[in-house]
Amino acid sequence: MRAVARTGLVAAATALVGAVAAAPSGAQAPTAASPGAQAWTAAPAAGRPYAYLEGPAGSVLQDTLSLTNPGARPLTVRLGGEGAPVSFAARTVTVPARTRADVPFAVTVTADTPPGEHRGAVRATAAGREVRVDLRLRVSGPRLAALTVEDVRVDTATGALRYTLVNRGTTVLAPHLAVHAEGVLGTVLDRPGRPLPLTLRPGERATRTEPWPDPPALDSVTVRLTATADGATPATARAEASFASGPALAGATGLLLAAAGGGYAVRRRGRSRTQRASAGANT
Repeated sequence: MRAVARTGLVAAATALVGAVAAAPSGAQAPTAASPGAQAWTAAPAAGRPYAYLEGPAGSVLQDTLSLTNPGARPLTVRLGGEGAPVSFAARTVTVPARTRADVPFAVTVTADTPPGEHRGAVRATAAGREVRVDLRLRVSGPRLAALTVEDVRVDTATGALRYTLVNRGTTVLAPHLAVHAEGVLGTVLDRPGRPLPLTLRPGERATRTEPWPDPPALDSVTVRLTATADGATPATARAEASFASGPALAGATGLLLAAAGGGYAVRRRGRSRTQRASAGANT
């Protein structure tokens, strides 16, 4: 198959029904209502088992669907696509009796479509039945898996970690995330990598929140988020945060005051003993 310019789709519209092949006039074709009547068909042109298109992202690819009406009456067929952006010059086509109509269609490959194999279908519906024609699309171009973690923030009131994942490559990614946090006295959070419930298309961003229900009450921490995906280099981002809840501050202040008061009492007792010893030596 070949990539065509978007103007090719306009040209296809002017040739919606072409290459019409009528059956010989002497042929006795069964009607749709008679027993054993041959059903209408929809298939890729040239007798292929499926429609195959190949081209780069951002292009318009064209193929042809053959509709065959073996009956004695005209057949009205409704056309549509599934799983791919399929365009027809007209969504409804009337095929004369004992005739084959070749109907052009086009698939627009959007600029953000990742390289690789993609599947879809062309649907034709008429006379109470539907025929699906498999559509296989191969998007050319280099495959690059690249993922970044950005805008990491720590909500010190709740402990929630907010961050943004960005797909910087050309393939669809299924990210995993690991979380690690170090405090003054050691590790305070360590979650191994686990899959996230999302996929990212090329160029797509996703802002998420990672809960931390039991953050430290009084500590200064460094949080590190590491995101991975198949084929991509691990991406890491950090954020600093200081936790200081009211009760923890009050407790720490009390300990400091108690420690200071104890030291003062020790010093007072020490001075008293020194004074008594000096007085005894002078008598």
